[in-house]
Amino acid sequence: MSNQTPTRTRSEAQLREIAELGAEELGWDATAAEVVAFAAKHLGADEVAVACSMADAVLPHLVAEQLPNVDVLFLDTGYHFVETRSTRDEVARTLNVNIVDVLPELTVAQQDEKYGKDLFASNPAACCQMRKVDPLAKSLTGYSAWFTGVRRDEAPTRTNTPLVTFDEKNGLIKFNPVAPWSFDELIDYATEHKVPVNLLLSNGYPSIGCEPCTKPVAEGEDPRAGRWAGLNKTECGLHI
Repeated sequence: MSNQTPTRTRSEAQLREIAELGAEELGWDATAAEVVAFAAKHLGADEVAVACSMADAVLPHLVAEQLPNVDVLFLDTGYHFVETRSTRDEVARTLNVNIVDVLPELTVAQQDEKYGKDLFASNPAACCQMRKVDPLAKSLTGYSAWFTGVRRDEAPTRTNTPLVTFDEKNGLIKFNPVAPWSFDELIDYATEHKVPVNLLLSNGYPSIGCEPCTKPVAEGEDPRAGRWAGLNKTECGLHI
């Protein structure tokens, strides 16, 4: 395990060129393996990172098959379920990846002291910004590309997710290899390859975030309906 941020060596123009080539070659529905293969052809393992919420380890497994020892970024918000931390430890133990714990600037106690207790309840957007968005953005500065597990079927805000794009906000290539997958396809892959899966997935939590802001989802509901339930919020800000 390492928390050392690499140094990006490619220019923005070079990264944009690779992203454009990927969009052209991969189209809308290339397989996940083809997306990873494109990344492996044009980038080194030390240039890419995998963002993983530890709902499952399908994405790290997919990427590590062709980019062994790839960095897997785990946003350690301080509010995770015990099951999520257990999944993180299992991924570190069983997969050929390097877990990088991405920490916020403030601990939970320091945030409580500075902004008031349970900021996630009074201002969830600010809490997500400080504990997820800002730490991830800082971590990504050294990489040329990152992989996400965003799927088009998760929410209306994600239906147009491309397989590869240039991430304007963070200034690097963004790969979304499982964008066309369904939740069932995700679970089927995890089962077939014996990939670690968060126990909460089989207990009514198809989308898992921080414990205070995640509730079980009723059958037939939007998979992300349990995230920030009761609030006018559907995204933490990482992918918008």
